[in-house]
Amino acid sequence: MSFVVIIGNPRPASRTARAALAAAGAVARAAGIPGTPDPVELSDLAPDLLCADPGPAVRAAHAKVAEADVLLVASPTYKGTYTGLLKVFLDRFAAGSLTGKAALPLLLLGSPRHALAVEVHLRPLLVELGATVPTPGLALLESELDRLDSVAAEWAGLVVPAVRGALTAGTGR
Repeated sequence: MSFVVIIGNPRPASRTARAALAAAGAVARAAGIPGTPDPVELSDLAPDLLCADPGPAVRAAHAKVAEADVLLVASPTYKGTYTGLLKVFLDRFAAGSLTGKAALPLLLLGSPRHALAVEVHLRPLLVELGATVPTPGLALLESELDRLDSVAAEWAGLVVPAVRGALTAGTGR
């Protein structure tokens, strides 16, 4: 089973990356998914994402996402929603092309007033692409980063049953 983490922060080695990998690790452990979730750092791909021929790195990242069983899609909150970088990457997928995948949205928030953005903005995008989004997304406040492991473990406990159900339904097992 393949678990891929898409990190939509334009800055490499960001707090968003740290939060996304911690949350994905907690979900993988709780769900018994072997191995380590595989990150796709969009900051590494940014210079090529808008090119007509995006090049081998973007094509490889696209293929990695297309082959994944589980996705965790993470972004900081910019202007009340996810980053343009994440949108540009996901725009390379056709509507319905993520059918059969369980997707977990995560937004890192500077303010609690953006807490609904994960459900109102990121979830519908993933659903449009065909992913099953079976859980509440994680709206993680920057002020919670000092207790990231416990927040991620608590969220994983909530979402793992729905992730397992989505994977079973998506594969017909």
